[in-house]
Amino acid sequence: MDRNLQKYLAFVKTVEYGSFTRAAELLNYSQSGVSRMIQDLEQEWKVTLLDRGRAGVKLTSEGIKLLPFAQSLCGEYEKLQAQVDELNGLQAGLIRIGTFASVATHWLPRIIRAFQKDYPGVDFELLMGDYDEIERWTLEGRVDCGFLRLPADPALETLPLARDDLVAILPEGHPLAQLEKIPLAALCQDPFILLEKGVNREVSELFRRYGLTPQVRYTLWEDYAVMAMVESGMGISLLHRLILKRTPYHFVARPLAEPAYRDIALALRSRQGASLAVQRFLDYLAYR
Repeated sequence: MDRNLQKYLAFVKTVEYGSFTRAAELLNYSQSGVSRMIQDLEQEWKVTLLDRGRAGVKLTSEGIKLLPFAQSLCGEYEKLQAQVDELNGLQAGLIRIGTFASVATHWLPRIIRAFQKDYPGVDFELLMGDYDEIERWTLEGRVDCGFLRLPADPALETLPLARDDLVAILPEGHPLAQLEKIPLAALCQDPFILLEKGVNREVSELFRRYGLTPQVRYTLWEDYAVMAMVESGMGISLLHRLILKRTPYHFVARPLAEPAYRDIALALRSRQGASLAVQRFLDYLAYR
């Protein structure tokens, strides 16, 4: 890669990830190497591009003005590389995917394994986040595609994949476990363990829709921690069915009397404009 383009890419990725360390990991450089390349740019252009601090790096006013041009150059390079990959039969490449826990745990291993049997030279980078983060990363180009909940931003192209039900999870021996379906109102009588992170407020919105208020005793943002607490008898909860596959925890799962679900889709800025590796990856989604 041209030395100047390396510097532009170091600048763009450092801004995207907010740190020299994470940019260096992505680009396979040392942290000092990435920092030095950006310093070289600043000296060549006679401007300060980044403010450095303990919390990471932030764009200066000059950096804000120059970043779009660097992004454009790097984007054109990625398109060029995609065409080279196509001519070489997709012998190498990188696919960056935004995902959440249940998809990363239960879908992606099978999808990626099937894909890499045919394209062993393509690498993957997975970024874990909530729906809002994944949507933003996809729009900004930080990831090539992202798994998220519909509806998504209309600027994104989406491929619907599955409907995933919310189910009640209860400690073994709980009185409600005798029911085939659990009314939402019945879940308001025990300590409730609420799974929420960022703008992901599906469960709270569901109770609010029916005018109900659960007795929230604990709020967490990690699915398996919720399962462990339910197993220990600390409360009851609602989780999506997909995350419950092959779980090591012991509890009872029951469908709701008032059905609730999320529609999972894969989103990308443009299927036509995606790299060859990403376009090929879409063909393997059936392996989930």
